[in-house]
Amino acid sequence: MLLLAHSGLSSTKNLPLPEVVFAWAAAAVLVISFAALAVLWPKPVMQGAPPWRPLPLGLGRALGSRVVEIACGAIGVALLAFIIYAGYAGDTDPNSNFAPPFVMIIFWVGLVFASLLFGDVFRAFNPWRAIGRATGSVLGRRAPMPRPYPEKLGRYPAAFVLLFFTWIELVGHWETVPSQLVTAVLGYTIVTLAAQAVWGTETWTQRGEGFSVYYNFISRISVFETRNRVVGLRPPLGGLPRLDPVTGTVAVVVVMIGTVTFDGLQQGSLWNSVAPDIQDAFTSLGFGIVTAEKLVGTLGLLFGVALVGGFYTAGIEGAKSVGGGMTAQRLRRQFVHTLVPIAAVYVIAHYLLYFLYDGQKMKYLISDPLGKGWDLFGTAAQGVDYSILTQETAFYIYVVVVVLGHAAGLTLAHDRALAMYGQAKQAVRSQYWMLCVMVGFTMLALWLLVNANR
Repeated sequence: MLLLAHSGLSSTKNLPLPEVVFAWAAAAVLVISFAALAVLWPKPVMQGAPPWRPLPLGLGRALGSRVVEIACGAIGVALLAFIIYAGYAGDTDPNSNFAPPFVMIIFWVGLVFASLLFGDVFRAFNPWRAIGRATGSVLGRRAPMPRPYPEKLGRYPAAFVLLFFTWIELVGHWETVPSQLVTAVLGYTIVTLAAQAVWGTETWTQRGEGFSVYYNFISRISVFETRNRVVGLRPPLGGLPRLDPVTGTVAVVVVMIGTVTFDGLQQGSLWNSVAPDIQDAFTSLGFGIVTAEKLVGTLGLLFGVALVGGFYTAGIEGAKSVGGGMTAQRLRRQFVHTLVPIAAVYVIAHYLLYFLYDGQKMKYLISDPLGKGWDLFGTAAQGVDYSILTQETAFYIYVVVVVLGHAAGLTLAHDRALAMYGQAKQAVRSQYWMLCVMVGFTMLALWLLVNANR
């Protein structure tokens, strides 16, 4: 078992039809969906607060209560402390140490699935938010007043956090050295608590704390939403139209998609045929092999983000040409929520098998978290079951998920266009470009999947 085996798909050679057939079929579904929206969806229906009802029998109020919030926060803080301890005190093998698999599999990937299914669960378990709130409660009026948060800063800090964390994962490979990974965790904890002290816990959580912003965006797809400390149900995608498009929001979403794009790209034959030449160019300039490799990876990561940003910019410029007095900046911000389902399905399509397979490491790690030969819960000898899902079945799931995610993006974009332009005809014309963007993202996603590890 390799901790770095992130690919969601390793082979498609046994598929009954050529991969190109699936790609064209996916594109056709999106075109048909676009036509159906143009005919059958003449008025915006998703722009206001979505219908919501609390979970029955008092369950919603119980789940949203302060007692549950405190308990979840305490669990989050305890896990954070144990992860840092395990990283330093446990085995140096990342597969035998609780910290790297928990951070990279359960936290980084598993919370995406949890957010899609159950809403913004990370907000409840967020250890940094829990520490900030607890500190504020203890200090009371003695706590210094937070400073106004700079509007120009927006969510750019969150975008940087996500970009740097994926650099740690995909380029630096810090997860292969447990102590190095948890040093990053400890450093991030110090920076986050300091930022909370300056600008306030809730403000930094909503703007600058990268993981809170990331999981909150994903959770807006879920049917679960908490209002006034009560957990309830809303329509799927209901939270996305209300995403506040402050400065830096576009950067966050572009990083979300672009980093996964690079992860898929670097596992394919194209990147592996080009990267050695770029690396040789760096070594010829006097860089060491390891440094050159990291420089190549950094360039690739930035290229993935730039590629996604270019796709979106092209679609926005096309929509701007339709008229209606819309500036590129306004269009860019008003339609950014339509990319969130794409970010989610990219994660699912790329990391599903990784989560299902490598996530099973937690069965034996909970019994021997430090790699000391313990068997606390009788699960230390359990292995990984690789028969849960076949590669072929997984590919079919990926295709369906990718199409559904991009169709959801089209739906959100169509509804927002109707609200912005006021005229159905002009709104539909503006979405020709968004259709091209969605088809482009779909083709890119499927191409990355079928070319992984070839």
